[in-house]
Amino acid sequence: METDTSTPTHCPYCALQCGMNITPLPEGGVEVSERADFPVNRGALCGKGRTAAQVLAPGVRLSSPLVRSGGRLVEAGWAEALDRIAERLGRTRQEYGADATGVFGGGGLTNEKAYALGKFARVALGTSQIDYNGRFCMSSAAAAGTKAFGLDRGLPFPLQDIPRTGCVILVGSNLAETMPPSLRFFTELRENGGTLIVVDPRRTRTAEQADLHLAPRPGTDLALALGLLHLVVAEGRTDEEYIRERTTGWEEARAAVMAHWPEQVERITGVPVPRLREAVRLFCEPEAAMVLTARGPEQQSKGTDTVGAWINLCLATGRAGRPLSGYGCLTGQGNGQGGREHGQKADQLPGYRKLDDPEARRHVAAVWGVDPDSLPGPGRSAYELLDALGTDVRALLLMGSNPVVSAPRAAHVEERLRSLDFLAVADVVLSETAELADVVLPVTQWAEETGTTTSLEGRVLLRRRAIAPPPGVRSDLYVLRELAARLGVEKGFPADPEEVFEELRRASAGGPADYSGITYRRLAEEDGVFWPCPDTDRSRGTGSGPGGSPGGTGPAAPRDAEAAPRPGAGSAPRPAAGATETPGTMTAAHPQADAVTRSAAKPPVHPGTPRLFLDRFATPDGRARFVAVTHRPTAEEPDAEYPLLLTTGRVVSQYQSGAQTRRVAELNAAAPGPFVELHPRLAARIGAAEGDPVSVVSRRGRAVAPARITPAIRPDTVFMPFHWPGEGRANTLTNPALDPTSRMPEFKSCAVRVEVVGPRP
Repeated sequence: METDTSTPTHCPYCALQCGMNITPLPEGGVEVSERADFPVNRGALCGKGRTAAQVLAPGVRLSSPLVRSGGRLVEAGWAEALDRIAERLGRTRQEYGADATGVFGGGGLTNEKAYALGKFARVALGTSQIDYNGRFCMSSAAAAGTKAFGLDRGLPFPLQDIPRTGCVILVGSNLAETMPPSLRFFTELRENGGTLIVVDPRRTRTAEQADLHLAPRPGTDLALALGLLHLVVAEGRTDEEYIRERTTGWEEARAAVMAHWPEQVERITGVPVPRLREAVRLFCEPEAAMVLTARGPEQQSKGTDTVGAWINLCLATGRAGRPLSGYGCLTGQGNGQGGREHGQKADQLPGYRKLDDPEARRHVAAVWGVDPDSLPGPGRSAYELLDALGTDVRALLLMGSNPVVSAPRAAHVEERLRSLDFLAVADVVLSETAELADVVLPVTQWAEETGTTTSLEGRVLLRRRAIAPPPGVRSDLYVLRELAARLGVEKGFPADPEEVFEELRRASAGGPADYSGITYRRLAEEDGVFWPCPDTDRSRGTGSGPGGSPGGTGPAAPRDAEAAPRPGAGSAPRPAAGATETPGTMTAAHPQADAVTRSAAKPPVHPGTPRLFLDRFATPDGRARFVAVTHRPTAEEPDAEYPLLLTTGRVVSQYQSGAQTRRVAELNAAAPGPFVELHPRLAARIGAAEGDPVSVVSRRGRAVAPARITPAIRPDTVFMPFHWPGEGRANTLTNPALDPTSRMPEFKSCAVRVEVVGPRP
């Protein structure tokens, strides 16, 4: 009988964190296979996940430290590389002050790494200058969700609720390409009689699946949301009882909305009034509905207000904090959710605590064994930190990010990186950013290490080590431990991930993102646990997070909508609020219920919180907050010199900056390089044929790529994917104008012109 040597784990790419099995091969390397028992993907894997093991192949991934000598990177030993980093960071701190050292993290780092990185910056370096590339992904949705609900978790319900709601408005997401296994939830929604509305300037693969596609001009999603809510009010479709009992701020928000009448919204967005009315009808007629946003409305200089307007639409119609209804953000990066919870953001401490909150500082300082007054205050946001390189910030430690390709105004960011006195990069591959470094450290990734991630559902998951890394490779936790010791902090930075997670549990206890009731053993037994999940031994009688646990209070489990029928035309009435269930009475339909009941001890183990806000929102009074917002233009509108709008995005066979996926032959064959998507009318006007190299020029630079002509895009808009460096780098063009609240750059809209540059030689 053959022994099963496979290890159940999760994909290294997007925030779905699809389940997969990894099996070591006799000849070396690993094989990825389906894992049908994980509820998010049920065995389905996209091309990126299926080929993920190829990135770990010899000759593809880094296998030895590199140091710069004579103008080039050469192999070196670990002691030499670490000594050089510690010496340069220490010297910079001594000569220029702690804030002359900076740290830049990534949304792909595990929870343990993100936690340790934030602690390293604030304890070992004493710097406030830390942020991460997740600022470029979900920060606007996080800010808007916190304003409205008192808490940010990407989805306040599991993905499995989507097929059973009545309508979903999907705003600015092409999930058919960015997270293909998730598309089945929306297919099942339509098969069950529900409707899908997609908002996107392009007719994407996702939009092709929709019952209704709204194609607004880039940067006008805010006006669109306001116009829809205006019609909701005008047609008498608001839920007045819900507004009265569960919200505040409606009168101010209503007054702002009524200034955006449908005809005006049509002029701003280009979406005809009849389609606006149809969207309102489809959204309001079922008993339950959802709004899900992604990078489209979020990556704008008004992204927080834009998401806030979509949340207002949910609140005004009673579609938040009720079964099978709500607002959610489709988090992008693999640990984009957990990465923004545990301290690598500029203004944050673990457990989603605020760095300027005295009580939060006292709690975390006690866990770390330091004086609260020694912790630095909030620092610069991601783009502002990158912009300060070489001037205020003179030495940088960067982990798991490739801003040379992914940052806005990328040519300027590359210049700033080159101007540093010292740059150290830890990564699995030699990215375009690592190529600029003075020291490069090869670190473990995915199959070579154990650690936790938190999916877009708020489900904390355990990735398990399946193979040993190459001899010259170490973990990020090892790197931080060794650097901290060389900088004089010899304790507090363990290299064992479970030991780090145990400390993270204590640091997060009582915070908005409370992981204190989660253990590695539970994660292995239960296929993940949804936060907040307080440790009931500590939180009995005290609640958890702001205003108590958002799905209920104390150790009891939140009410669960699992057994509820799918509301819709002719369905049963919407389930009414009821008593909170205890762990022993959770419906057995819930995948965690049986495991939690079997392992329950005294006091009962908190089962986690799959569904938030069913009893109260995470605000002091338990009510959701309307936020009054009004439309305003993008930071850079078209003019005579730059008459078009550029929007950017992803393609199915590449991921983020492409640092890993561009090293996989199968993926490169499917998506070999950048392109510029043009409408046929625009192509005819400039004389471009399919495949002709065209130049896209903005106020920040120029990019050249082949033309791809399609009627799927608006005539006033061009599209470029952002996965590639070089002359086709889309982010050379993008605008770093920042949202005043989230500090999100305006990736999704900038003014450009397009010209044919002639055939290639």
